[in-house]
Amino acid sequence: MTQGVDEEPPVGHIEGMKLFCSLFTVLLFLVASTLGALAPSETARVPFDGVDLVTLIHKPAGPGPFPLVLFSHGRAGTTQERARDHVPPTGFVKFWLDRGFAVVSPVRVGYGQTGGPDREDSGQRWSSAGIPGGNPDFDAEATRAAECDLAVLDWLKTQPWADNQKIILAGQSVGGMTTVKLGSLNLPGVRAFVNFAGGGGGNPDLSPGKSGHPERLTEIYRGYGRLAKVPSLWLYAENDLYWGPTVPETWFQAFAEGGSPAHFVHTPAVPGHNGHFLITFGEDLWRQPLTDFVQSLGL
Repeated sequence: MTQGVDEEPPVGHIEGMKLFCSLFTVLLFLVASTLGALAPSETARVPFDGVDLVTLIHKPAGPGPFPLVLFSHGRAGTTQERARDHVPPTGFVKFWLDRGFAVVSPVRVGYGQTGGPDREDSGQRWSSAGIPGGNPDFDAEATRAAECDLAVLDWLKTQPWADNQKIILAGQSVGGMTTVKLGSLNLPGVRAFVNFAGGGGGNPDLSPGKSGHPERLTEIYRGYGRLAKVPSLWLYAENDLYWGPTVPETWFQAFAEGGSPAHFVHTPAVPGHNGHFLITFGEDLWRQPLTDFVQSLGL
């Protein structure tokens, strides 16, 4: 999972504060990215557009076939952070392994072990005063991210250990937004999706609790909701410094207008951490809602 701001940092920030924020963000990224990471059962390389997508696979014991969770990681805001290794959070992986699922985590183009060009810049920009600018296209960002996941889903059809009729999609931050995009495609075998803190355009250093152009994402989620048919669970924490305490529910309500079975959980604040990283630091807050959701699917 990636941590850090969702878009490129601004130019001209006050130097002392800029240094402090940069060091803090890098430290947070390193801690969250390596917190008890589980070694994958195996690593695959899936061809996509001239690049091999490094794909981390965690399997339960036995030969399978296993139901699947496809996990989409988030997006860090700097080239250096995006180049670091990307691994799914330990508690999240163990949750699914304990239930007999294999967890498949593609590292998308432009990130970590896969490398390559940055394909997911939405165009969101910020002034040094924290004023959003640019002309961000969050749907294009989610679409380009989803293309990598779709390549891995196609590859999974060739794997005898994978039960391609029982797939749950899950993602964090930009990966959560990507997961909602994928969920709206109603792909064969996809039974549900789980969105952890999904969105785009946030910058907790310059604009804590208020993302750039959130109204654009409201309309994008509304469009996804008109298409989606599968059940979904949306998990956000009250102290999410990327989106704030109210906008995520607005996004969800726009999506839910489409009528698919969708459930929103606004957890209490994640103690001692930015709630945007609920999936990593707030397992005690999401475990029961996710357990109930999985049981409701009858998988």
